[in-house]
Amino acid sequence: MSAVRMLGVLACVALAGWAATIIVRDPTLHPSIVPMLVWFAGALLLHDLVLFPLYAAADRVLALLPATRVPLVNHVRIPLLGAGLTLLLYLPGIIRQGEPVVLGASGLGQEPFLARWLWLVLAMTAVSALVWVVRVTRRSAAGG
Repeated sequence: MSAVRMLGVLACVALAGWAATIIVRDPTLHPSIVPMLVWFAGALLLHDLVLFPLYAAADRVLALLPATRVPLVNHVRIPLLGAGLTLLLYLPGIIRQGEPVVLGASGLGQEPFLARWLWLVLAMTAVSALVWVVRVTRRSAAGG
């Protein structure tokens, strides 16, 4: 393991330890430690046993895309990654989790979250497709 990578890992462990000390020191947060640990363990299991095999299989399928002058795989992979990560961000709004709190705090409802996420995914896909077309056009014009 390189020294930079090791320093990065140590920094993450230190940050997690610091966050844990904040939770342990605050008596109002003590009742929430067990549900937080259960949620963390569930998320870890969901990722390792369900999500990782799914996106590893999807990546294997992407590798089967036909060969072109400009490889297509990353122009599909990046918007899919962006869609998945932004879904994690928008999911509470999409499923309207905590709607009364959001409405009370902001005065806005959660109805537009799904449409906004879909538009964002469409934009990421369109930009990636446009970049691929430009790269193919430039390579063809250069005679490559």
